[in-house]
Amino acid sequence: MDSILVVDDDSGIRRQLKWGLDKSYKVLLAEDGVKALELFNKYKPKVVSLDLGLPPDADGASEGLRVLEEILDQGKGTKVVVVSGNEDRNNALAAIAFGAYDFCQKPIELDTLKIILERAFHLANLEAENQRLQASKAGEKAAMEGIFGQCPQMEEIFTIVRKVGSIDVPILILGESGTGKELVARAIHENSLRKKGPFIPINCGAIPETLLEAELFGHEKGSFTGAQSRVLGKVEFAQGGTLFLDEIGDMPPLLQVKLLRFLQEKVIQRVGGREDIEVDARIVAATNIDIEAAIKGGRFREDLYYRIGVVTTNLPPLRERGDDLVLLANLFMRRFAHEFKNKVRCFSVASLRVLNSYEWPGNIRELENRVKRAVIMAETQTIEPCDLGFASATIIDEGAVATPQYEFDLSGMDLKEARSLVEKKLVAEALDSAEGNILKASKSLGVSRPTLYDLMKKHNFYVGDTNT
Repeated sequence: MDSILVVDDDSGIRRQLKWGLDKSYKVLLAEDGVKALELFNKYKPKVVSLDLGLPPDADGASEGLRVLEEILDQGKGTKVVVVSGNEDRNNALAAIAFGAYDFCQKPIELDTLKIILERAFHLANLEAENQRLQASKAGEKAAMEGIFGQCPQMEEIFTIVRKVGSIDVPILILGESGTGKELVARAIHENSLRKKGPFIPINCGAIPETLLEAELFGHEKGSFTGAQSRVLGKVEFAQGGTLFLDEIGDMPPLLQVKLLRFLQEKVIQRVGGREDIEVDARIVAATNIDIEAAIKGGRFREDLYYRIGVVTTNLPPLRERGDDLVLLANLFMRRFAHEFKNKVRCFSVASLRVLNSYEWPGNIRELENRVKRAVIMAETQTIEPCDLGFASATIIDEGAVATPQYEFDLSGMDLKEARSLVEKKLVAEALDSAEGNILKASKSLGVSRPTLYDLMKKHNFYVGDTNT
């Protein structure tokens, strides 16, 4: 059972939260900052509920903010939910900017707080799993370095890499642009019997057709204008190692024939030469095109496909990798925060919603670039959607928040049903009054924007492009 630390100088609130959370979590209670830090250092809970008004500054926030800073410094992945009164809104927002995960206003609505805590634990567990994966990869050979994931599709990729590494056959990696095909190719090489040999990559789609043949097979002196000396090609440089042919689907038909000959006979001829040169190199190829459609359309040779695709594997796009997206985003955030000596700590809830709803046409490469930008641009320790290059917290597409009207009779309902229905009505009215502006609606309800998003999800409101 996960532990949660509740820090509040009000004994009544401590008893309320102990009673309300005890079935789901191991609840640790602290009445002041000293006790809070003592329990935190002893149990290292993933989530902390923190009242900012702690003695000796019960009417202010200095002690609460000090405790927040200590907890975030000692537990990098800890999610702190700040609890404050209406008059402490500015301090609560300051705590969010400093790195607190979310805030909940007093008087505490237990159901609302539970939603926030469940989300906080979910994210904390994801980040912990990410760290575990990194640690386990570090403990292996460098073969899997740079490849992270825990979704079923990636687990299958890891299995294939380990199996084919020691079997010296050509491999074809399929996947959209930016999914990490070269990383997988390098992992295959590092797991192979050829790992002491060179790994030579070449992008067949990035080199003009007139130059690609010489890049691959080399050329003899005088074979064309400007060829002032003999130059070895990528194939020869891969002797004893692995040749990675990226975007092989863009290879011109004439070169496909020459590559097929090399795969069949293990010999090449340089441009302008007549000598057969034996080369021992393994071929790993990759493409982002529909290879079967290219074969049917006559753009790719079927016999070459069978030669390079003795083993074929598909890399999933980022949008189909589930929680891997958050794992990778946090990995990139920590990497760039260290590189740029930036104190960015986490993504805001709005940012996580954008990350999870975006289609990621550029896949991991695009995610990496957006997070890198965010770490550079962030003005606080929390990354917001604008830092990632999104104009606003776009959840689905353009449009207003759909807020149907509710009229009802509470008679005959139990307390839980009535509370839920009233809550739904208040949310709808707040959104209507604010004309879909989430920030205004959340302020009128006395909750944070992340909490309002969760309430909207709970009550099945449609969320389009929201005004912030």
